[in-house]
Amino acid sequence: MPELPEVEVVRRGLESHALDRLITRVDVLHERPVRRDPAGASGFAASLIGRTFTAARRRGKYLWLPLSPASAASVSAGAAEEVPETGADRVDADALLGHLGMSGQMLVQPVGAPDEKHLRVRFVLEDGSELRFVDQRMFGGLSFSPGGAELPDEIAHIARDLLDPEFDRDEFVRRVRKRTSAIKRLLLDQNLVSGVGNIYADEALWRAGLHGERPGERLAATQVRELAAHAHDVMTEALAQGGTSFDALYVNVNGQSGYFERSLNAYGREDEPCRRCGTSMRRTSFMNRSSYFCPVCQKPPRTSR
Repeated sequence: MPELPEVEVVRRGLESHALDRLITRVDVLHERPVRRDPAGASGFAASLIGRTFTAARRRGKYLWLPLSPASAASVSAGAAEEVPETGADRVDADALLGHLGMSGQMLVQPVGAPDEKHLRVRFVLEDGSELRFVDQRMFGGLSFSPGGAELPDEIAHIARDLLDPEFDRDEFVRRVRKRTSAIKRLLLDQNLVSGVGNIYADEALWRAGLHGERPGERLAATQVRELAAHAHDVMTEALAQGGTSFDALYVNVNGQSGYFERSLNAYGREDEPCRRCGTSMRRTSFMNRSSYFCPVCQKPPRTSR
């Protein structure tokens, strides 16, 4: 599943390639990706035609694209009247909200590009190019968010992420140390900190020398603070390399893969030597997924051995 670095790569791509062009047509080719929109597929499309994407924003793993104000602009034969730009950044402006799920892709394609096999939603822009939502497994989705330009109500409960300059690390440390849950579960708790997924949680824990089953309340404040710093650093490094691509399901808006997989120290390295001490890395089941750790560098708590 794309995590914060991968979603941020997509956000930056959308910011560079999908803004300020009128949406002349919206084709919902499969209704499942817009299942969360209360207006249904037809209402979803009608809410977007005649508008432009004015910005690209993100919180954790969610993306949203603020929209220019609704207008009476008509769309016919692929042309549309100009939509006034004034007010596009109003607090009450609307937005397109999206989540990539496990295999969602937001692709910007030139005029005449062939359709992808798993193309689900198409946004035709005034110059003939297209923004496409492609999703093989269809766990991701899009929805129209009224008044959601600044922060959609649908995700207002989600915590800020570690790359957000307003993220409060002191509060994060305080809350973690009051919890009895295992530290890896806390890293994945989107109400504490958003955007950290399974891959980067394992990487941050390996860097910090902490086992994922250590209870939050048994960690020192310095340990939690260092773990947050490691999570921030590993995601920043992944972002610089375009994210982590294990297969073709995650790509940026131009269809390119990320290369951080080559730099992973923990995730996916079962039975390979730890890059710190040489001990064989181990894998254990975790919430229907897997955790990877070094049994020497990351000693399990006694109750978990």
